[in-house]
Amino acid sequence: MADEEQLPPGWEKRMSRSTGNVYYFNTKTNSSQWERPSGEPDKVRCSHILVKHNKSRRPSSWREENITRTKDEAMEIIQGYIKSMKCGDATFEDLACNYSDCSSAKKNGDLGLFGRGQMQKPFEDASFALKVGEISGPVVTDSGVHVILRLG
Repeated sequence: MADEEQLPPGWEKRMSRSTGNVYYFNTKTNSSQWERPSGEPDKVRCSHILVKHNKSRRPSSWREENITRTKDEAMEIIQGYIKSMKCGDATFEDLACNYSDCSSAKKNGDLGLFGRGQMQKPFEDASFALKVGEISGPVVTDSGVHVILRLG
């Protein structure tokens, strides 16, 4: 029973006043959920490839001063990168350093370690959901469209 009660750091088991059911509260993020939290790490390390579009938060990059492609075109480009990696035609690192619109391209897309609350929510959720070595599908944020590789 004691083993069952051990929760990841920052989590508390609580009782819902309205339903009487148990829920779990994360004191770090002030979020709650019905499912028992898994032993999620506090931080992850990821690389990414970013394709910006004309509605991105900042539609410019080290590669292009004025990005004019549409969001749909950015999505098609990311899907092409994913296909190239699956076919073995390109590596994540090659695509990241040559084509990513993020300045992290200089480090093969490596963003280093980050924790919850440090990245845009869709990026964060995708990063924490990946297993080490796994590559995401397209992830859309205010910055553009990403593909993410979990490094650690």
